Amino acid sequence: MKTKPILKSLLFIVIIASAWSFNGLKAQSLAGDWYGSLEVQGMFLRLNLHFTQTADGYTGAFDSPDQGAFGIPLSTVTLTGQKLSFTFAQGGIDYQGFTDPGFTNIIGTFKQGTLKEPMSFSRTPVEMPEGSPTKIMEIYDKQEVYITMRDSLKLFTSIYTPKNPDKPAPMIMMRSPYNSEPGGVDQFNFFVSVYYRLIKEGYILVFQDVRGRYMSEGKFVNVRPFNPDKKGTEIDEASDTYDTADWLVKNVKNNNGRIGVMGVSYPGFYSTMAILANHPAIKAVSPQAPVANWFIGDDWHHNGAFMMLDGFSFYTQFGDPMAVPTRKNNSGFRYPVPDSYEFFMRLGNVKSTRQFFADSVKYWQELLAHPNYDSWWKATDPRPYLKKVQPAVMTVGGWFDAEDLWGTLHTYQAIENQNSQKVINTLVMGPWSHGQWAMGDGENLGNIYWGSKTNEYYHKLEVDFFNYYLKDEGTPVLPEATIFITGANEWKSFETWPPKNTDEKTIYFQPGGKLDFSAPTVADNFDEYLSDPMRPVPYREDVAAQRDAAYMTDDQRFASRRPDVMVYQTEILTEDMTFTGPLTAELYVTTTGTDADWVVKLVDVFPDRVAAPAGKDIKVPLGGYQMLVRGEVMRGRYRNSYEKPEAFKPGVITRVKFDLPDIAHKFKKGHRIMIQVQNSWFPLIDRNPQKFVDIYTCETSDFQNATMRVYHDKKNASCLKFNVLKD
Repeated sequence: MKTKPILKSLLFIVIIASAWSFNGLKAQSLAGDWYGSLEVQGMFLRLNLHFTQTADGYTGAFDSPDQGAFGIPLSTVTLTGQKLSFTFAQGGIDYQGFTDPGFTNIIGTFKQGTLKEPMSFSRTPVEMPEGSPTKIMEIYDKQEVYITMRDSLKLFTSIYTPKNPDKPAPMIMMRSPYNSEPGGVDQFNFFVSVYYRLIKEGYILVFQDVRGRYMSEGKFVNVRPFNPDKKGTEIDEASDTYDTADWLVKNVKNNNGRIGVMGVSYPGFYSTMAILANHPAIKAVSPQAPVANWFIGDDWHHNGAFMMLDGFSFYTQFGDPMAVPTRKNNSGFRYPVPDSYEFFMRLGNVKSTRQFFADSVKYWQELLAHPNYDSWWKATDPRPYLKKVQPAVMTVGGWFDAEDLWGTLHTYQAIENQNSQKVINTLVMGPWSHGQWAMGDGENLGNIYWGSKTNEYYHKLEVDFFNYYLKDEGTPVLPEATIFITGANEWKSFETWPPKNTDEKTIYFQPGGKLDFSAPTVADNFDEYLSDPMRPVPYREDVAAQRDAAYMTDDQRFASRRPDVMVYQTEILTEDMTFTGPLTAELYVTTTGTDADWVVKLVDVFPDRVAAPAGKDIKVPLGGYQMLVRGEVMRGRYRNSYEKPEAFKPGVITRVKFDLPDIAHKFKKGHRIMIQVQNSWFPLIDRNPQKFVDIYTCETSDFQNATMRVYHDKKNASCLKFNVLKD
């Protein structure tokens, strides 16, 4: 999973792309302290560098003062003439630059992972801009407290309050398993910069480590099940939220008695728990990319297929349990080869991942011990309890969220379907990757640009939502659904989601790799190919260890050229078509094996000549670009039931029908619609051995080649069903 919260990925980027400070001038020498700053996705960060001259050259260390990190040794420092480079291998940092002859300035480029930004340093401290933690410290106070829960355990909580409030203010709470305050009592956490839009509105911000994580007492339980029949001192995340809210309204000075709750990803799950808390002070809740079901659609599994790359990357860093209290983050896992495809191929099978997890990390062992959708998985899904909802709810997500798009859409739908129309329940969907809406400008995802800074539009919606329900300011103008239509690159409002003003359409696979809106008329027609688990289809063309969120809009030409990827496309469209809502794939297939994964990708094929936006970082020609709009997998054994898997009968034509998450995308006139079908998507998804065995315990020797057929004839018409928005 998870990049999971922005917290996880951002804290690391922060430590890398920040402001660098260096004091102490020595003429004609690099030695001393230097200062620099960097803006990363709307966050302003300082990085302080300290160089020491030795007989052998230079050594160095760096600080990230806005994160409370100081004196971290650099791996290398090299000065050749005026050319300077330094690295921090553990964090993947590489800086290349030049000093001026007087050693008063450094100009260069800072790189870490996919981040590459110009960065300069000088001998004088940097004046930080409005919205930086340094400036916020001038107008806000911070306190750290322990709040006692009903079972007497104490949860660590930090509270940020305006220094000079002109009236009582509402509170916004964020509960997280990701280390709320790594820098200590004298440091402001980086979220105060991320949510500066709320600081400007005078909100009291509250951050809490959930029980058993970092500074909070107790035992942590992953997606702790909700208990609707709690008695006495029994707890769950909803009761912890209730007890926290109760303490806050009674003890925080100058609060107006109203609380909003928000959070992205795992904290989105805790936001859903805040809805179930039913505390009268909680008036507005915004689950953002909320975890809902870790087997059917979120994070670790999609339709029962194991999302191996995300799960492994997350739990080698996240760990569990923790020796609380601590402010120290886990160091994470460093891939021995900077190529996750190669790493997992060498590993061989899923059970071999156990060697990288201590016995104490029980969740990984438990996950692998529950290959099917049983009561262990079902107990963690909060959706059945989202009834009689009291607070106003605004669920937020991104169309290109690789982790919790399913949870976003289904949390919204659960509230919509299980409550009266009087309940305020709105949906906001933008053109974002996981959590991308929280910070930065949201102008693009990878090579695809949206024509505007989409986050600005959303941030106003978010502030308006909380202002109305927590401050009685403004009017309740939010529509039922605020949706960004990709392709058209525009925001639209709808009275329902999915929209009602649509036509149902079916597009059929045809002989010769064609797609058409008419059903095939030929008999006994199919495409046949070999699926080799020793040569799985990669999920992207680039080579990297960690997953890049931009794969969700990547160019698919690399895949369409493989013999084990079946490609079907329309003629050039003569009119625009806007797809809205869910997609349903209906495949008619055979395999010579007894199990198979089926991956279906919906692709927008650009015209042969497309001008790239001026000045934008686009890595491939856009002419003929095959933009991934939606891709999803179905582990074939679960085609009829997640609880009771079924083997395929070799050579027997079988229907595999499954839903892909919703889209809102305009296929423009002059483009083509393409569908790709394949049986692996590696290492995003673990390899199916194509043999009906327990994939989590099987041997590498169980992996076998299988000949696959995809049928497209009048009796077995493979197709994709969708809704087209009417003009």
